[in-house]
Amino acid sequence: MNVAIALGDQARERPAGEAIVFPRRGRAPLRLSCAELEDRTAHVGAGLQAVGIARGTRVALMVPPSPDFFALTFALFRIGAVPVFIDPGMGLRHLGRCLAEAAPTVFIGVPKAHVARALGRWASESVETLVTVDGPRLGWGGHRLVDLEDLGRRKGGAPQADTRVDEIAALLFTSGSTGPPKGAVYTHGTFDAQVKALGALFGFEPGEVDLPTFPLFGLFGPAFGMTAVIPQMDFTRPGEADPRGLIEAMETFGVTTTFGSPALLDRLGRHLRATGTKLPRLRRVISAGAPVPPVVMERVVEALSPGVQVFTPYGATESLPVACIGSEEVLGETAALNQRGRGTCVGRPVPGLELAIIKVHDRVVDAWSEELRRPTGEIGEVVVRGAQVTQAYHARDEATKLSKIPDARGAAWHRMGDLGYLDDSGRLWFCGRKAHRVRTAAGPMDTIPCEGILNTHPDVRRSALVGVPAEAQGDQPRRPIGCLELEAEVRGSTERRRVVEEVRRLAAEHETTAPIEDFLVHESFPVDIRHQAKIFREKLAAWAEGKLR
Repeated sequence: MNVAIALGDQARERPAGEAIVFPRRGRAPLRLSCAELEDRTAHVGAGLQAVGIARGTRVALMVPPSPDFFALTFALFRIGAVPVFIDPGMGLRHLGRCLAEAAPTVFIGVPKAHVARALGRWASESVETLVTVDGPRLGWGGHRLVDLEDLGRRKGGAPQADTRVDEIAALLFTSGSTGPPKGAVYTHGTFDAQVKALGALFGFEPGEVDLPTFPLFGLFGPAFGMTAVIPQMDFTRPGEADPRGLIEAMETFGVTTTFGSPALLDRLGRHLRATGTKLPRLRRVISAGAPVPPVVMERVVEALSPGVQVFTPYGATESLPVACIGSEEVLGETAALNQRGRGTCVGRPVPGLELAIIKVHDRVVDAWSEELRRPTGEIGEVVVRGAQVTQAYHARDEATKLSKIPDARGAAWHRMGDLGYLDDSGRLWFCGRKAHRVRTAAGPMDTIPCEGILNTHPDVRRSALVGVPAEAQGDQPRRPIGCLELEAEVRGSTERRRVVEEVRRLAAEHETTAPIEDFLVHESFPVDIRHQAKIFREKLAAWAEGKLR
């Protein structure tokens, strides 16, 4: 089992079909057919093998989205090596720590990445082989990718490794939005289950055209026989993507599906509404990484053909997808409940995956028991079990014990770190991260139900519930604070005071938000690097505490 096999299948079934397209400003787009990408993959794989990169070798891969990135990734899968994927935008300190933890013996990167590696001494104790992509070796030696590919071509290419379902395929580091980033261990079976689950959810068909604004999602294209159009954008800042460039790519290449973070969809949707632009060729829009506000969905749906939806699959690096819901159900039913403090409905669990709600606690759970389950309607921790659920973190035994619940079948339930509940129809309602729950004197307050109410004010772009130490009480209980990020039009001091007072009155009208007495306006919420949508509430809490001193 190996995701690279799908690329070979496509190369045989539709060799001239486009696998990847890279638009380039002022120049013709760079296109790779399925046969061309398969050939490059085989040749790169053979070149890597020739310098000792073998099955099971951990390889740090720091190459931006490009033909080289796709050829290298599929080549590493093909030969059974283990690529290590780390978001470059997480900061040099986190990058260095993640690489030290992953302990790769090979580092493949563009010159900029090699310079950072040398200066930061990243994984200096483990790395033995260096490969430079798309540029010169500025004194660090090693190999050039172009030379290895030529060598691999002369050797006739690398055969497909007969990797097993339970064999490690990759390490994918989490974004670190609620703690230090951790390397989730993906097996080839994990990837295979993801592909099958996503295909069943969205009905992708061969010949479709995908515009993924998260690079790793572009790797799924060949598995479904789709063309992946890689947009020109800074992938570490999706919330700053130019909507005009995205729309141009959609129109030029006949895009039928696109993936974007909620921050990117917000920017795109505002532009679509302001310009009246329509996107008639799209068959589906997919967004993940954080809850998508109903108003964001609404703006995007206006530009789509009748019946076309915005889908929001719920999941995490450790397990994706878990559940899914479409804009038709959200805008027609669940959004109204969200605005009344019920949380955000993320849909029903995907087929083949088991989901349960258990009692909220912070300790290790040594073994699964049906007695852990909470009844319908009761908020608790979300746990999942299934083929697409990772079973461990690399080199993080304590984190693995805390996040996994072993079962009698030898598998494990993954604790998502999220709070939620199941309704009478089996839908999951997301209530926020467990780490963000504010424990007040009146009882626990969950972020998403409170924010759903506060966000109904038309001048509030988004809100965040945080807790600060209650006066003279130390760390417990916490004092709930409503942080507000306002729309650009009302950021003047007079308008700001008006909005705060109106939000205060709004909160007082609802039992869920009535305990919040203090509201602070923040110019721009700190957010995660990967999706620019997950709010760093820990940073906001520290800021709020400082403001209230």
